[in-house]
Amino acid sequence: MMKRLFIYLLFISSCHVFAQYNSQFLNFEKMGRSVSMNGEYELGSTGIYNSLLNKFIFGGYIDQSIKDASTNSMKNMSIMGATINYNVSAFFGKHPKYSYLIGFEDHRIFNSSFSKDFYQLLFYGNKPFLGETKNLSLSSINSLRFQELKLGFIWHKIDTTAKAGVSISILKGQQLFYIKTKEGSSLYTNLDGTELIFNSKFNMALSDTSKIQNPFDYSGIGASADIFFETPYVSKIGKGSLLTVNANNIGFLHWFDNSVQYNSDSTFKFSGYQIDNLLDLQDSTLASINRDSVIKVTTNARKESFNVNIPTNLLIINKIRFTSKFVLGTGFRYLFNSNFKPYFFIDSEYELTSKFSSTMHIAYGGYSKLNIGLAFIFNTPSFYFKIGSNSLQGFISPKNTYGQGVFFSVAKKIKH
Repeated sequence: MMKRLFIYLLFISSCHVFAQYNSQFLNFEKMGRSVSMNGEYELGSTGIYNSLLNKFIFGGYIDQSIKDASTNSMKNMSIMGATINYNVSAFFGKHPKYSYLIGFEDHRIFNSSFSKDFYQLLFYGNKPFLGETKNLSLSSINSLRFQELKLGFIWHKIDTTAKAGVSISILKGQQLFYIKTKEGSSLYTNLDGTELIFNSKFNMALSDTSKIQNPFDYSGIGASADIFFETPYVSKIGKGSLLTVNANNIGFLHWFDNSVQYNSDSTFKFSGYQIDNLLDLQDSTLASINRDSVIKVTTNARKESFNVNIPTNLLIINKIRFTSKFVLGTGFRYLFNSNFKPYFFIDSEYELTSKFSSTMHIAYGGYSKLNIGLAFIFNTPSFYFKIGSNSLQGFISPKNTYGQGVFFSVAKKIKH
């Protein structure tokens, strides 16, 4: 059950593709007033190689060597995350100094932290660990899906050069699953597999499960805001410098009364059953156990409304133009309210022709480790198109790399 639950949560979080860094304001410099579609997908882990992650997404048999490769390189605690967003948006207006923004977005966010013991139980079962106590402390799974309707404004000619933008959004919460184990959570299997001792210490929250499938249903409502600022400044190097600060998805979701919260701080014991592999349990093995009674005894289940903060994206970019064709950017990204690690990156953009340019991306951090990416941009007075990846290593060498992703933007510019 634990393995199937983990795979299911990852799958529902990863079945679609998302503009880079999920910010319409960043694209305004190239798109201007336009109608655009943007999509981005990123998936990574500091402990699980891409070869195994690909089996979750595309299917296929997970053999022993694939599981062992991640096990051998994994530290005691690892993280994993996926972000999938897509949006349709428009910048419009006739005033020369500012424009309006309207957009619709769909967000799917998954992140997890897990101990090496948790991973081993998930993929090997408990049979290889008879007589051992496996540590499950501080492991977590957080899966969130919501949609938003965004209204905004960008002042794109402050003192003729700087830009500032702000937007507010109404959020529709569709699905939430959250669980985090506390210090002391563990699972022990005795030497002959006839006894399990589970130290059950966790908090769990679950939105109304009847509202997951239909995208028009909702289990919660909320609000968020985006803030954007961009300004040139004088630098001793290069022919011009530009600083950008962007924070988006600053907000919360309020989940309704049909949502359920659980917490447990007890010891749960199975005895008298031959359970030497958790992954091969048959229904008949536990037929005499009343599952509803187990839940009532071991957890404090209650239906109630509650609030959660959504992951907030902070992005800081510094660009220096060295020639008329070459721009070098350095940046920092962080996702609050998630397991995301500080992400540092370098972007080098080169203009190949007046309409065509390319960007190389090198970064470290986030949900994975080293990231290498490439993007191509086609920009004309009428259209804008961008496609790329910040984590190409996941597609080129999946057996020994972490992280993968892809993004695109396509826009029809509005003439004025």
